[in-house]
Amino acid sequence: MVRGIALSVFSAVLFSFLYYYASLMWPLSGEVVFGWRMLLTMPCVGLFLLFSGDWRHIAAIYTDLKHRPKLWWGLPLSAALVGVQLWIFMWAPINGRGLPVSLGYFMMPLVLVVIGRFFYQERPTRIQWMAVGLAAIGVSNEVWQAGGVSWETLVVALGYPAYFVWRKSLSTDNLGGLWCDMLLIMPVAAWFVLSVEQPFAAFAERPVLWPLVIGLGTVSALALVCYILASRLLPFSLFGLLGYVEPVLLVVVSLILGETIQASEWPTYIAIWLAVGLLILEGVRRIYLFKRYPFDASLSSNEPL
Repeated sequence: MVRGIALSVFSAVLFSFLYYYASLMWPLSGEVVFGWRMLLTMPCVGLFLLFSGDWRHIAAIYTDLKHRPKLWWGLPLSAALVGVQLWIFMWAPINGRGLPVSLGYFMMPLVLVVIGRFFYQERPTRIQWMAVGLAAIGVSNEVWQAGGVSWETLVVALGYPAYFVWRKSLSTDNLGGLWCDMLLIMPVAAWFVLSVEQPFAAFAERPVLWPLVIGLGTVSALALVCYILASRLLPFSLFGLLGYVEPVLLVVVSLILGETIQASEWPTYIAIWLAVGLLILEGVRRIYLFKRYPFDASLSSNEPL
């Protein structure tokens, strides 16, 4: 378990470093950085699939294409949904919008609670509903102060859950499905890289971009592999709790890059952070109870607390 925790935390550190890394790649735009990331990460993930034995998921999807016409348009839609998320992750820190995107990552698990209730008939606990209520207070403050929640926050907070729901409906919610999404993103990534005027002129003016681009692909692939390995070594509940490390680090990176939380925004951030804190406390409580009473089925149910 220690190894799994170390891998999970390390992947969060790598993803947050990637957030900062994008700012080093000037004068490349966020779209070009995103394109290079995809072009270099997808082959690395493919090699991991081959050596880990997960290539069978790709074969299964290929077989399903012959019998499930839905996949012919469902997979491109899945690729589009995750492609937007991967793009905004690279675009935001370059364009001074890292904090709104990090807020979206904090809100995402709260949106998943609501989706679980209305899409999958799950029964959120009282603590989960309290967390959703706090998030609603935070969103209300943002609407009141700024006239609405930023589009960057909404893209992450609503877009990622939509992607998860869609992949589940396609039965491609595995690493093979993600690789297929990345494969379908390749033409768009190549277009981002090559469509700009003189695509390699920046590299001639700033030769350090070549090792930076290679490092971008290396860090991205390593972060994803560590994340996948951690998910296989840790209990689901603990793995989920460690997932909150990354958005915390994204906030830190955004502040390092010079962004600031305005006075009017603090109530929103505090409410969302308190909501996430409630989810973390509930998760810790369940892990503790499960260790004490591992055969108590009620601990894995959705009974209200």
